[in-house]
Amino acid sequence: MKVPFLSRKGSKIDQPPALIVKSKSREWFDAIIFAFIAATIIRGVLFSAYAIPTGSMEGTLLTGDRLFVSKIAYGPRMPITPVSIPFMESRIGDSKIKTYWDGIQLPYFRLPGFGNVKRGDVVVFNYPSDAGNDPVDMRVHYIKRCLGTPGDVVSIINSNVYINNVLFKNAPKTQTSYLVKTDGNSLNPELLQDLDIEIFQQINMSDYVMIIPPASFENFRNRQNIKTITEISTAQGVYDEAVFPHNSLYKWNQDNFGPLIIPKMGWTVKLTESTMALYRTAIETYENNKVDVSNGNIFINGKKADSYTFKMDYYWMMGDNRHNSEDSRYWGLVPEDHIVGKSMITWWSVDSDAPLLSKVRWSRILKPIN
Repeated sequence: MKVPFLSRKGSKIDQPPALIVKSKSREWFDAIIFAFIAATIIRGVLFSAYAIPTGSMEGTLLTGDRLFVSKIAYGPRMPITPVSIPFMESRIGDSKIKTYWDGIQLPYFRLPGFGNVKRGDVVVFNYPSDAGNDPVDMRVHYIKRCLGTPGDVVSIINSNVYINNVLFKNAPKTQTSYLVKTDGNSLNPELLQDLDIEIFQQINMSDYVMIIPPASFENFRNRQNIKTITEISTAQGVYDEAVFPHNSLYKWNQDNFGPLIIPKMGWTVKLTESTMALYRTAIETYENNKVDVSNGNIFINGKKADSYTFKMDYYWMMGDNRHNSEDSRYWGLVPEDHIVGKSMITWWSVDSDAPLLSKVRWSRILKPIN
């Protein structure tokens, strides 16, 4: 006799339902949704891939390099603008069409990571000078080397960077520009390509401004048609209005700069005309305060103030290609909430100017970034 299924109370229940078999299209749909969710979580919490579009980090990173950037190195930053189209930049191409909706803005929050930003790290961050145009996490991504951390004193003397009055050792492939005087004969373009030398400017038939990697310097200098090579450096005291803080109180330029104290969370600065020139953007824009200056008095959020205590840490970022890099020397401090992650490895690299069969830079595949 067939025995019916019983509940715990002994009552009779129906036979268990037959298993539901999904259609092939439903299986594909579920797989795509799962992959999309998994990719979103991985990209948002673990790591992201980025491409290098310019030469500001040459020769450490080359135009055409593709990188993996670790977000857990410093702790994943949670979305500030949660409503956006995943895997896209904030705007479509060069248009004004946004890929996000800023009707909802969440407070800045970062999950715990493996450590903090350190001097020498190659860091991806949101471009700070876009403040006021797009939300922080929707701004253009930049990549530079961190040279100054919170509380550091940064100075540049004759192109050499000093941190807390100690000379900072350049990355092995840091490069700068030189005035090259030749005998007037034309230069071999294949030689320049082989030595990774870039002609930045041709002054006349015999004089050039060139960016020369350290590894190629001796080889190039010993060529028969090279007369002299002189490193280019703007003299101390020459004011460049394009250089931070864009104020004639500080006669700084790209090669002679500072000293500048990098703000640290909890650090209190006395507010004067000179300190406001340095830190007003941080106080007003990055830390969301209303600042007014009237008759020599400074008002923060409507209250007269003679000092200010910073709420965030800040960083100083510079490119390894020192004379071909728009960096903190021009737009100043990078706030903590702009930090995205640490560049870890070059997973792919393509030279768009090379012949078809030589476009892939095989030597850079899976190369660690130092």
